[in-house]
Amino acid sequence: MTTLSEPQAKQHAESDTRLRVVLMLEIQDGAQQRFLDVYEQLRHAVAAVPGHVSDQLCQSINDPRQWLITSEWEDQETFLEWVDSDAHREMVKPMHGCVSDNFRSMRYAVLRQTSAAGATGTRAPREVPPGLPRTESAGHVGPPKAEPGPDGVVRHALTFTVKPGSEPEVARILAGYTSPKAEVDEFTRLHRTSLFMHGNRVVRAVEVTGSLGDALRHVAMQPEVRAVEEAINPYLEEARRLGDPQSARVFFAKAALPAKHQAIASSPASGRLHRHAVLYPVRPGDGRAVAELLADHDNLATADPTGPVAASTVFRREDVVVRLVDLRVPAEADPAAALGVAGDAEAAELARLLDLGPQCDLRTAAGLGAFLAARAMNPVTDRSSQVN
Repeated sequence: MTTLSEPQAKQHAESDTRLRVVLMLEIQDGAQQRFLDVYEQLRHAVAAVPGHVSDQLCQSINDPRQWLITSEWEDQETFLEWVDSDAHREMVKPMHGCVSDNFRSMRYAVLRQTSAAGATGTRAPREVPPGLPRTESAGHVGPPKAEPGPDGVVRHALTFTVKPGSEPEVARILAGYTSPKAEVDEFTRLHRTSLFMHGNRVVRAVEVTGSLGDALRHVAMQPEVRAVEEAINPYLEEARRLGDPQSARVFFAKAALPAKHQAIASSPASGRLHRHAVLYPVRPGDGRAVAELLADHDNLATADPTGPVAASTVFRREDVVVRLVDLRVPAEADPAAALGVAGDAEAAELARLLDLGPQCDLRTAAGLGAFLAARAMNPVTDRSSQVN
C-alpha cells in the first residue's frame, strides 16, 4: 500500500471537506418493487443536485427488508442546504409509503480514504464534547441532528406561521403552559425554551444538553404541551397532524430552523442578560450570506469581554434568518449590537442583502433604531426548565 507523505496527508486533510451520508431503511412488506421504482426515479434527480458526488443502494444479505443508501457530498454545508429545502421534501415524498418509521440517518466527515492504487489521506477527527453520548440516535420523527455550541449546549429552533389576525390569540395560548420536567434521561436535559413572534411568524428556540431529538419528543409527550399544540392547530396557516408519524415528520422538517452559528463570550456574564431576537428581511437567495455576515460579527463581538454581546445564535433555513442574542444591556440601549452591525462597511454590506425600507439607513443611529423597531421579534415566553 502506498501512503501519502506527511505534507501530502496534511494538504489532503485541509482540503477534504467531503461528507458521507448513511441512511438505514426498513422496507414495508410487499413494497420492495415500489421502493426500487421510486429509488430509480429519485437517484437521477439527486445526481443533478449541486454538490452530490455519488450514491449507492445496498440490500442486507441476512434480512431482505433491510436496505442501506450511502451518498457522498462535496461538503456538509451543500448537503444541509439541500436536505433542509422544500425541494428535497417534495422529492422524497413518494418514498414515505414504502419505508417504515424505523430508520436511521447518519452523517460522517470523510477522514481517510484508500484508493484502488493504495493512496491514503488522513484528516484530524473531531472531538466529542465531554458529557455527550457517543451514539447515533435511531430514526425518529423530529428535527435533524444538531451540533453543540462552544458551551456544549445544543440550540435549535422551529418556526411556522399562523393565520393573519389570529396572532393575539396564538400568543395567549403559547404563553399559557406549564414548563415540562427538565431531566429527560441520564444524558439529556432541557435547559431553556424561548418563544417569539413577528407578525404571523412564530419562532420557538430550545436549548438542550444531550440528544435534541430525545428532548423534543419528551416535551411533545407532556399532556400540558400537547394541549397547547392542539389548541393552536386551528390557527396554523399550514395544517398539521402531530399524531400521524408521516404528517409530524413533514411538519418538523419544514419547521426546522437550524442553528448555523453560535458564539459565547469566554468570560461569564455578570448581572442580568437581556434576550432578544431579530427576524431579518432577507432578499431572495441571500440567506446564507446574511447568516455568514452575522456570524463574523458575533465572533468578534463575543471576543470582547466588556462588550454588550454575551452570546448569540444565528438560526437559518433558506432565506428565513433569525438572530437570538443575549445582551448585557437592553436592546434599545445598543441597537447596533442587537442587530449585529459594527461600522459603516458592515452596515452597508448587510443593507445590500436585506430588503430595507427608506427609513432604515444602518449607518445612522436613527436608521438602526427604526430597523430594530421594525424587525425585533416580540417575546411571548422565555422559560428555564425546572428539575423535579
